[in-house]
Amino acid sequence: VQLQASGGGLVQAGGSLRLSCAASGSVNINAMGWYRQAPGKQREPVATVTSGGSTNYADSVKGRFTISRDNAKNTVYLQMNSAKPEDTAVYYCNVGVIKLFGSKWYSEDYWGQGTQVTVSS
Repeated sequence: VQLQASGGGLVQAGGSLRLSCAASGSVNINAMGWYRQAPGKQREPVATVTSGGSTNYADSVKGRFTISRDNAKNTVYLQMNSAKPEDTAVYYCNVGVIKLFGSKWYSEDYWGQGTQVTVSS
């Protein structure tokens, strides 16, 4: 499974960006999400969406970011509105792929290559 993320770039504070991440191959995907890592900080979750469409957001992005997914395209999106300088980070998509090992189902995580988002003040 390969993940291809796109949509990062430079935006002014208050502006918007839309990130996309597509998973290649014929896969059965569980949860999908976006994480970010700012310089000198640990990677942190930004938003996740389950296979059923339930979403969860970090407090810092609630009301500004929206995560969505297109199951037919195995793609997850992150709409970033009202961007702030503190949103500057490398954004990584994460996908849980459901696999069968023997008689047991499990979810294996895959990560995209990361896309830089820079918000200028």
